[in-house]
Amino acid sequence: MSLFEYIFLAASSLFVIVDPFAAVPAFLAMTPHDSAEQRIKTARLASCVSAGVLLAFAIAGKWIFKFLGITMPAFQFAASIVLLLVALDMLRAQRSRVQETGEETAAGLEKADIAVTPLAIPMLAGPGAISTAILLHNQAANLGQCAALYVCIAVVCFASYWVLRFSARSTRWFSPIAMRITTRIMGLLLAAVAMQFMLNAVRQLNPAWFPPAA
Repeated sequence: MSLFEYIFLAASSLFVIVDPFAAVPAFLAMTPHDSAEQRIKTARLASCVSAGVLLAFAIAGKWIFKFLGITMPAFQFAASIVLLLVALDMLRAQRSRVQETGEETAAGLEKADIAVTPLAIPMLAGPGAISTAILLHNQAANLGQCAALYVCIAVVCFASYWVLRFSARSTRWFSPIAMRITTRIMGLLLAAVAMQFMLNAVRQLNPAWFPPAA
């Protein structure tokens, strides 16, 4: 896989699974009495925290697996199932309970500061996003691709900040119909990413099932 192909895979899969557009309704609902400036400050902190969490797990994930005795194919299978569950909910245009539960959203309504939890964790940097970051780091073939992954994480979280920032000032632009269409398209792309991760795990277990093309 070339560096350009890896960057495209990393950026697209991370943005789809983080899915800041789907977090907008909950973000606005949990900050009903905040001013636009307060919402922007919350979005900034949440994006920074989510970037730190994803970077930490991307870098340390391999050592965590070694310590726990978990093989990468096993984690790829588990992660692909998690991503597929999220994708199926997205295809139904609803927020997945894998990303956050109703109880977590309700708890956020009662919190004075929702930036770290539940906005950053688990709405932006949830199990699916963490799994994707670890898998992408494992697929990096060299230091250049590892550095590209770190940049992609930062760019996706920065883009998430701007989505939330825009929603804080211009809530009228987020049409429910447009958001449902966007969510379904992202769900379809995420389902394809999940299946690709599963195929990669099968290939690692038995390369003979995937002979090189003639």
